Amino acid sequence: QVQLVESGGGLVQAGGSLRLSCAASGRTGSSYAMGWFRQAPGKEREFVGSISWGGSMPYYSDSVKGRFAISRDLAKNTVDLQMNSLKPEDTAVYYCAARRPFLRATDRTRDYEYWGQGTQVTVSF
Repeated sequence: QVQLVESGGGLVQAGGSLRLSCAASGRTGSSYAMGWFRQAPGKEREFVGSISWGGSMPYYSDSVKGRFAISRDLAKNTVDLQMNSLKPEDTAVYYCAARRPFLRATDRTRDYEYWGQGTQVTVSF
């Protein structure tokens, strides 16, 4: 089992930055591909970005490409999401997720086995 806890959400003005962190515990290690997703009120959960189980090859949705960056600290078992140039449409609850070991990162919510509780990000005009 893997437990995931997100932190770092909050309220920020448009154009600002936030850094989210996802701490993994339990049966963790470098073998888990990790993803970030978000869900706005009344909308389905959508893919934001992912990083492979080896820590390389981050991949992003078109809506955040060039503004968001995922990084992974294998020693600390954390995955961070640096969010720059935030827009009001980035407002959502952000979730980190992990796949089962040694599976490649994808952009599909159904592929991820483990989920955090989410952290709220609100971007004001």
